[in-house]
Amino acid sequence: MDISWDDARLFLAIAETGSFSGAARRLRIGQPTVSRRLAALEYAVGAALFRRGVDGAVLTAAGERLVLPAKKMAEWAGELHRAAESSDTSPRGLVRVTASPYMSFDFLAPFAGAVSRMFAGLRLEVLSGIQYLDLARGEADLALRAKSPTNADLKCVYALEVHNTVFVAKSLKAKLPKRPTLQQLPWVAWAPPFDMTPPNPQLESLIPGFSPAFTADNYLVLLAAAEAGVGAMVLADLRHRFARERRLVPLDIDLGPYATLPLYLVCAKSALDIPRVRKVSELMVEELEQAKKR
Repeated sequence: MDISWDDARLFLAIAETGSFSGAARRLRIGQPTVSRRLAALEYAVGAALFRRGVDGAVLTAAGERLVLPAKKMAEWAGELHRAAESSDTSPRGLVRVTASPYMSFDFLAPFAGAVSRMFAGLRLEVLSGIQYLDLARGEADLALRAKSPTNADLKCVYALEVHNTVFVAKSLKAKLPKRPTLQQLPWVAWAPPFDMTPPNPQLESLIPGFSPAFTADNYLVLLAAAEAGVGAMVLADLRHRFARERRLVPLDIDLGPYATLPLYLVCAKSALDIPRVRKVSELMVEELEQAKKR
């Protein structure tokens, strides 16, 4: 019995999202299509792969046995795709870059403008999110992230240390003591389901009984609240040439062991064989190197 990559990808999408609706969103197909194709796959395999319930789709024992091979198949599909694209000798086409909401908004969006001005045939797609995308599978071409890669198929192209700084609106700063402590600040922070996303855990470790004045699950909403004077916000102070004029001012306040954070530019090793990915990575390294010197 042959299981096609399309069937394996469908199975993996349900397993990883835990629901038919989640798989449909990931694959950009209708939920009835997901149900129909899974039924055909289960008939071919001769066993149920998921138990359907109020909590979503839960893997059966037969389904569990397919997860690891399906993941390996996904990685090889990504490798095959990159090998096919490496034959194109010109840096043109779409390059997908993933990063945190802050880095996507503050750095990647204006960086994309610079890239388009220098190379008319190059386009960037910025995938902003809290969860890391799987570069080995080809879910993105390049990533800016705070963790060094551990997967042997991934490569760290560049690394630097970025300073973390506490920012507030001028209106809020005028109400604060001259040298406020972390405990004296009202804070703007992530709401569930992102409440374990930095800087929330770090602030919790520094401030006993940490309780934010405002929370949201969207970076731009958090930024708007900070600019409105609702509370303080920890931001990476990456001084690149695209930096927009902030409506926030920095506070001279010690973040202790969290005063800096690492930033890594990561990609699948074979992705650098693709001219457009290699060119964008080189341009990004140039910009980050200049920011490092500022």
